[in-house]
Amino acid sequence: MGPKSERVYRTIREWIATGKYSPGSRLPSERTLSEELGIGRTALRQVLAKLVAEHVVEVHGRSSYRVPDRSVTTEAPTDVEPWQIHGERTLYDNRWVKLALVDVEPPGVKRFEHHVVRLHHVAIAAVLDNQDRVLMMWRYRFVPQSFGWELPGGIVDEGEDPLQTAMREFEEETGWRPNSLEHVVTYQPMVGMVDSPHEIYVGQGAKLVGEPTDLEEAGHIAWVPLADIPGLMERGELMGSGTLVALLHVLASRGAGASPTTAA
Repeated sequence: MGPKSERVYRTIREWIATGKYSPGSRLPSERTLSEELGIGRTALRQVLAKLVAEHVVEVHGRSSYRVPDRSVTTEAPTDVEPWQIHGERTLYDNRWVKLALVDVEPPGVKRFEHHVVRLHHVAIAAVLDNQDRVLMMWRYRFVPQSFGWELPGGIVDEGEDPLQTAMREFEEETGWRPNSLEHVVTYQPMVGMVDSPHEIYVGQGAKLVGEPTDLEEAGHIAWVPLADIPGLMERGELMGSGTLVALLHVLASRGAGASPTTAA
């Protein structure tokens, strides 16, 4: 950073250290900071990015910043009881989906039967290149009867490591082989009624090794700029919760000052 940026950096740190902006409070807008501190918006954003990387401030939304509140706790409460499960009976079962009725008893509530849909374990991968683009597929899905962008992914075979599933499905559906993948989160897309663990992986760099071999799953394949993702989301052109969770993780990591992607 230049002398002006360094001055602004020290000023904002001093504001926070002296309590001008207390934990949990928002900083002024970029426009206000730019005018008050006499610095251009581009240079200001570089200063703010450094402060975010150092965990001095947090980014919220596209250009809103606040001081972290270290007093906030996320410890799990110990006074909440689990539901009691008394049994389960299967209504329908095939290789793709299982429908069951589970006999449950919430704390202080009369027991009842709850429908549960059990689907497969799934692994999904977001792979970036050195131009801040993510490899995606433009596909048609007949259930919502619409086209949209998706990340590669698929069902974890019995006994298969989900990481290997993510690597295999990515190559089968796109023809690109990821350099590596890192697990970032496991989640349930409809936790109240559907059991289908989704494993999300993120990687940097991939090598083109051939044409897609999974013709049923493959679609139009393209490297999509990360800068386009918010617009695609707003227009409803991102398909599936796995795609949304993975891309939101990537965008949040960038906002928190994650290191740049490496070359593909």
